Amino acid sequence: MKTLLIKTSKHLVIATVYATLGVVITALGFGIWFLNSRADLAPWHTKVLEHRFTHQSPDASFSDYLAREKRLKAEIAAVADGFASAAPDGSSPVNRYERGSLSDPSRWRQDWNWSYEWRNDNAKYGVLFIHGMSDSPYALSNLALDFKADAHILGLRLPGHGTVPSGLVTLQWQDMSAAVSLAVRHLKSRLGKRPLYIVGFSTGAGLALHHELERIKAGEIPDSHAMVFLSPAIGLAPVARGAYWQARLGEWLGLEKLAWNALGMEYDPFKYMSFAVNAGDVVYRLAQINQRLLSSLSDAQKALLPAMLTFQSMADDTVSSRAVIESLYLKLNDARHELVLFDVNRSPVNQRLTLRDPRNELQPLYSSPAIKARVGLVQNQQSDDGSYSLLVEWQPVNPAGEAVPLNRSWPENVYSLSHVALPFPKSDSLYGLGLSTHKDRIQIGAAASRGERGIYAVSADEMLRQKWNPFYDFQLARIKALFDSSAAEAE
Repeated sequence: MKTLLIKTSKHLVIATVYATLGVVITALGFGIWFLNSRADLAPWHTKVLEHRFTHQSPDASFSDYLAREKRLKAEIAAVADGFASAAPDGSSPVNRYERGSLSDPSRWRQDWNWSYEWRNDNAKYGVLFIHGMSDSPYALSNLALDFKADAHILGLRLPGHGTVPSGLVTLQWQDMSAAVSLAVRHLKSRLGKRPLYIVGFSTGAGLALHHELERIKAGEIPDSHAMVFLSPAIGLAPVARGAYWQARLGEWLGLEKLAWNALGMEYDPFKYMSFAVNAGDVVYRLAQINQRLLSSLSDAQKALLPAMLTFQSMADDTVSSRAVIESLYLKLNDARHELVLFDVNRSPVNQRLTLRDPRNELQPLYSSPAIKARVGLVQNQQSDDGSYSLLVEWQPVNPAGEAVPLNRSWPENVYSLSHVALPFPKSDSLYGLGLSTHKDRIQIGAAASRGERGIYAVSADEMLRQKWNPFYDFQLARIKALFDSSAAEAE
């Protein structure tokens, strides 16, 4: 009887293993089939640029980097004419690679796909702007223009960006880090003793943080006097690590489409709509390295970090809002740093329709006595007449709380910010809401076309995602206050 039970149990275990293996193989096969059944790759998904920059490139200065950009620009111009005709969907009036289209970058006064420098002999300080993954220097161009009168400006185009999406397939975080180092060294040589500030958006923030963490770890002083982070890529969901294996599986099977999470129409002149899985893996790796570096610093080393001012939407579907607090601000040990969290629009209707309230997860973290930084919460305040206005409440440095009215309210039909919205004011001609006077070029922010499902080339999720920041002026004022006070201290 005992032998029979052992044999039966053994057969059950074997059957369970084979059944589980069969389910996994079937699911994997279906996933591969689904990903590979998407539209054919376009030329901009497969073109390998000869003059792309890597951390192994011989460029010894930022001037070398700019010279390489000129060669890249000429290379793109030489192949772009053949892109549209060879595209799976043929010619398109909103293809950024088709000359004369509504998305042709040349329709703008400045092609923001490339690095730029605005010298200012009377500058009080210098500012380096670093954009995010799949973006271009356009992402921070509004802030750059706002500081042009007071600062020496350098807008960096990160390697793999501003050209063709295929640049994200082989990109490494070390490539972007090397470019940041070149830009910092160049700007510091221009500034002399004047302070340098860094503004980083998303991955750009992660790169700025990494640059300074590496210097402090090596026993050197930071290059910047303060850093401003917008939607910083401090942490991503663990599922992002799976991107590495999807890409490797595509290589093993010879299926190029598996290297992509998204294969979109390239209608945005200054941002890739296609997203390589390697890009997500690169951001994940950079975030992990930064967390290890920060955790390894002593309290004395952390005290050397430049003052950090961060703006983060509680609702962020790209990076982890929790990680911004838990993996960065809870590890900082003084009150020089500041975190501004944008809450969701808590109108009665929105509250009833909310599926997941991000404040439930974040409030125990930003209200923790362990947090030393100054935390500001931008949130609704109900007035006596039943209307809602906005205020920023600072905590927990001041235990009594400090509330400052913003004298504004949420725009109609906007229930939250998004990851991509923070750098752009309402007036932005590409992503803003106001109607642009330029009728010969695309305006993405004001698009809200309606119709039947499955017809339009742009998904409803992408079309309705909040593209501009209703609190841009408040954000700008906080940044200017930080720069001015830091510059005064440096004199």
